[in-house]
Amino acid sequence: AVVSTQSTGDPSLTEAAILGLLRLWPKTNSAKEVMLLGEVEEILDIIEPTQFKRIIVPLFKRLARAVASPQFQVAERALYFWNNEYIMSLIEEHNRIILPIMFPSLYLISKDHWNQTIVALVYNVLKTFMEMNNQLFDELTLSFKAERQKEKRREVQREEAWKKVQKQAVNLSNNAATCEPTAANNS
Repeated sequence: AVVSTQSTGDPSLTEAAILGLLRLWPKTNSAKEVMLLGEVEEILDIIEPTQFKRIIVPLFKRLARAVASPQFQVAERALYFWNNEYIMSLIEEHNRIILPIMFPSLYLISKDHWNQTIVALVYNVLKTFMEMNNQLFDELTLSFKAERQKEKRREVQREEAWKKVQKQAVNLSNNAATCEPTAANNS
């Protein structure tokens, strides 16, 4: 409340306030993270669209990490940004920048987050993005799925390579074991 109170006195400080909060973001204290998400939302309520445009990338990278948090209160608080009409108008205006930043986290969470409330909120956000820009949403979905397939193929190749290495190690150790007694007998 301190930061947002300071910002309401001078709206030109909103950009600096948000960037400052993002720099000081806690890494291990989820209660502070929830509190800061509230502060950020209050500041976003009064931010000018021109200032918002300058903080989109760092802000939504942080929000994507918050949404992906295993701590459900952090994820839930971050997802509530999509319930704010003014923030939604800013998001809609800049969806071509924001959606690619948020999509990977949202997609992964929709598939395997442990908390069903978070999954439901994520589905609502994904639905909103789909309605905002269906073409971009489809492009990102296809691209993300293709990238996941590539990752799976690389993982299979990595596992096969390790199996080969293990097999070679076993063969070398077997050969060494059979050679040692022979060398000892020849002495």
